[in-house]
Amino acid sequence: MARIAFCGLGQMGAGMAASLLRAGHTVSAWNRSPAKTATLAKVGATIANSPAAAAEGADITFVMVSDDEASRSLWLGATGLLEAMEAGSFAAECSTLSHAWVCELAETASRKQIRFLDCPVTGLPDTAARGELTLLLGADPKDFEDSKTVLAALSKEVIHFGAVGAGTAYKLIVNLLGAVEIAATAEAMESAARAGLDLSQVADALAKGAAGSFHVGRQARIMATGSHAENLAFTTDLRRKDTRYGVQLSQEFGVASALGVLTLAQFDHAANLGFGAQAESHVLDAVRDQSRKKSR
Repeated sequence: MARIAFCGLGQMGAGMAASLLRAGHTVSAWNRSPAKTATLAKVGATIANSPAAAAEGADITFVMVSDDEASRSLWLGATGLLEAMEAGSFAAECSTLSHAWVCELAETASRKQIRFLDCPVTGLPDTAARGELTLLLGADPKDFEDSKTVLAALSKEVIHFGAVGAGTAYKLIVNLLGAVEIAATAEAMESAARAGLDLSQVADALAKGAAGSFHVGRQARIMATGSHAENLAFTTDLRRKDTRYGVQLSQEFGVASALGVLTLAQFDHAANLGFGAQAESHVLDAVRDQSRKKSR
């Protein structure tokens, strides 16, 4: 069994760390807010007093945080994770980050002879807790092979997209697509409401129809019932962050990303209305606000 360091115990990270413990690995965990470590300690994790202390002696160090800034602050610097890690150990960055930062981080790790796993995930908090995530991996084939046993504790599937950077590139692409779907679903549901249709019936029909997808079906049902708080899995702020990184990636490779830019504006508007820390389905409120202004 492996010695694991895990930093970042939010909705996803806590479940991932618990899955690693359940598989029999030793886990030393750290979180910026200590209160979030209590549950993990009860199921066998050692709680470290700093990220560097968590990483000392670890075979693999996992990080799951919100954005580039949080990731950078953990990995780099005199008291950062990379300074505490041993040569030959693995750095596994599971957060959804900008492509540029992930590639920069991987290069820094390589200079310290640390093996890097570009390993963002897809799934919801409940799938993280069950160890049933899909891992979107960018890594050297030998590094993938040597880390498979640990990664299996987190996932139902690992998709190896290629070298470092490929996992994050795919994650940003698919999350941008999801953001466009969610924003379009909000417009569809507001149009249905104004047309006098039964919104629950519309949501069911959308979920089953040719335009249906996981995002369309789930978000349409939330929007139809107004059950935003009860179904909070991803906030507006996190969605707009991922959308911004996705637009940056597309434009980096010469894609105009016109739909991405419009979608980002919708999530920005929802955040500006006060829904940043609330469910991403509140993009519906941005559509409603814009529609009211247009009809005046």
